[in-house]
Amino acid sequence: MTTLACYHEEISLLDVAKNYLAHLLEGKRINAYQVIREALRNGLSIRDLYITIFQPVQYEVGRLWLLNKVSVAEEHFCTAATQSLMLELYPEIISSHRTGTKLVSACVGPELHEIGVRMVTDFFEMDGWDTWYLGAAISNDQLISAIHERNPDIVALSATMSYHVPKVTELVAAIKEAFPVKAPHIMVGGVPFNAVPDLWRTVGADLWAVNADRAVQVAREALNL
Repeated sequence: MTTLACYHEEISLLDVAKNYLAHLLEGKRINAYQVIREALRNGLSIRDLYITIFQPVQYEVGRLWLLNKVSVAEEHFCTAATQSLMLELYPEIISSHRTGTKLVSACVGPELHEIGVRMVTDFFEMDGWDTWYLGAAISNDQLISAIHERNPDIVALSATMSYHVPKVTELVAAIKEAFPVKAPHIMVGGVPFNAVPDLWRTVGADLWAVNADRAVQVAREALNL
């Protein structure tokens, strides 16, 4: 069983996360789901599920893939399984309290690792925002059209692979050019930005957050909520 090297030792649900990941790596999706459902029955909130299980497990899967300890197929299986659970739980995350604030979120250009920005979007939903999650493989023009249509307060952009960072720079510039007077706040996130904390400034973004929970806090601070 993996040690979940990127998982903080003080998190009390470490055993749940390890069991969930172990079942996924063995290809036992039903068993993995049972681990999560039991944790939820025992009182785990969906918010804590994302922070203490889904997020560190996905980091660990990514780390194992980079070390060639799991295949691309295995990485995709683990990610798809977690995304399926997130979709199943989605009706429960929608807050009845609405803030009147809006978010548009997407991966950048060819970036296909979308689970991180999906988690961010769900956290905004839990906070009462109206969200439009556009996913992966969306063109700059399509994204800008969505911004025109939805008039969001925040645009959240995600890049997982470092070689997509130039695409982030290009997209941020395109958004600001398209909205010279009243541009939405542009927030970026993902592995390259966590590794180099000032990178968000280099690509021209307005905001950066290390994880989904922090993203909501940063957005609220930017809008003085």
